[in-house]
Amino acid sequence: QVQLVESGGGLVQAGGSLRLSCAASGRIFGINFMGWYRQAPGKQRELVAGISSVGRTNYADSVKGRFTISRDNAKNTVYLQMNSLKPEDTAVYYCNMNDRYAVGYWGQGTQVTVSS
Repeated sequence: QVQLVESGGGLVQAGGSLRLSCAASGRIFGINFMGWYRQAPGKQRELVAGISSVGRTNYADSVKGRFTISRDNAKNTVYLQMNSLKPEDTAVYYCNMNDRYAVGYWGQGTQVTVSS
């Protein structure tokens, strides 16, 4: 059974920083894509940032220049460094990983709240 465990969410003032981590445990074969999504109340879940197995990254326009995604393949872990946080970044953040067989896994979500 594969589990993704997220950590690092919390409450921060606008302009502050947080670092999210997501570690996969269990039998997961050849993780290709790793990504972070978020869902704010009343809104659809959206892709925030993604990183391929060779390190190619992509970001939502709203977070470019503020967020950085990275991964540690040896630890099956993905990180999201969030700087210059804004109240509109408030959401539940979910990590997602897809293995070589295109099977997708999701974390349980971690709340990020940015106060103005």
